[in-house]
Amino acid sequence: MIDDRNFMTALLGIVAVIAVGVVLDAAQVVILPLMIAWLLSYIFAPVVRRLIRYHINIGFAVMCVILFLLAVCYLGGMFVYARVASFAQEYEAYAQRFTEISADITTRLPYIKSSLAEVDWLQLAGKRIVAFSGSFVGFVSNLVMVLIFLVFMLLGKPYMKAKIRYAFPGGRSARVTDVLDSIAGQISRYLTAKLVISLITGLLVWGAMTAIGVDFPMTWGAIAFFLNFIPTIGSIIAGIPPTLMALVQFYPNYWMAVLTALIFMIIQVVMGNGVEPKMMGERLNLSPLVVLIALVFWGWLWGFIGALLAVPIAAAIKIVCENIEPLRPISIMMESGKRFWREEAQEGA
Repeated sequence: MIDDRNFMTALLGIVAVIAVGVVLDAAQVVILPLMIAWLLSYIFAPVVRRLIRYHINIGFAVMCVILFLLAVCYLGGMFVYARVASFAQEYEAYAQRFTEISADITTRLPYIKSSLAEVDWLQLAGKRIVAFSGSFVGFVSNLVMVLIFLVFMLLGKPYMKAKIRYAFPGGRSARVTDVLDSIAGQISRYLTAKLVISLITGLLVWGAMTAIGVDFPMTWGAIAFFLNFIPTIGSIIAGIPPTLMALVQFYPNYWMAVLTALIFMIIQVVMGNGVEPKMMGERLNLSPLVVLIALVFWGWLWGFIGALLAVPIAAAIKIVCENIEPLRPISIMMESGKRFWREEAQEGA
C-alpha cells in the first residue's frame, strides 16, 4: 500500500515542477538573460580572478571583460551581416533556380501536385527575413540585459566564498563551497572543451565545402560551429542547409548533394564519436536520455537559447541533487551509469 506522505510528497513535487515551468515561461524575458549571464560568468570569472591576482582593480577587470565581450559580439554581428548580405545578393538567382527545379520535378513526377512550383519563393523569403530582423532586434535588447546581469555577477564573484563562510557557519560552508566549485569546474571544462570541438568542426566543414565547391562555405562552417553546442540534434540540423544548397546549385547532379550530406555525416561521426569523448571524458557524466529530455524541455520552453543552456542546467541540477541526501537518487538516475557498471564488473572479476 502506498504511504500517504510519500504520495503527497510526490504530488507536491509534480505541482512544483509545473508551477516552476509556468513561471519560467511567463518570466523568460528576464530569466533567459539571467541564465545566459550565469553561463557566461563561468567563462569570465576565472579571467577576473586572474586579473585581480595581478593587483588590478575589480571594477577595471570587469570593464575589460565586458569590453572584450562587446568586441566579440560586434565582430560576430558584422560577420552575420556580411553572410546575410552576400546571400541576399544571390538569392533571386537561387529562388529562380529552385522554382525551375520544382517545375521540373512536377513534370517528371505527375503525381506530385504542381503547387510546389507555384510558390513565390521571393515573398516567402521576405517574410523570413523580416522575422529574422525582429529576432535580431530582440537579441540586441536581450544582450543589454545579459551584460547588466553579468557585470553584477562578476563584481560579486570574488566575495562569494567569504559570504558563504559567514552565512553557513561550521561544516556547512565547506559543503556549499564544494557544490558551487563542482558546478563551476564541470561547466567551465565542458564549455571550454565544447568550444574547441565546435571550432574544429566549423573549420572542417568550411574546408570541406570549399573543396567540393558548395557556395557560401564560410556560412556553413559558422552554422556548424554554433549548432554543435546543441548535442546530437544540432549537428543533424547543421547539415541540412548546405545539402539543400548543393542540391539547388548542382541540379540535376544529385550526387553532389549526397556527397555533401555524406561529408557532414563523416565529420560529425569522427568528432562526435572519436574526438569529443576523448576530450570530454565523463566530465558531466549525464545519461544520454537525460540530455535528450533536457534538450526537448528547455528547447520547447526557451527555443534555440534554451537548447544551448539545456546541458549546463542539467549538469547543475545533477550536482546539487548529488550533495543533498534526500535527492541523491535523482542524481544517480541522471548519471550515465558507466561507473556503476565498471564497479560491478570489477566485483564480478
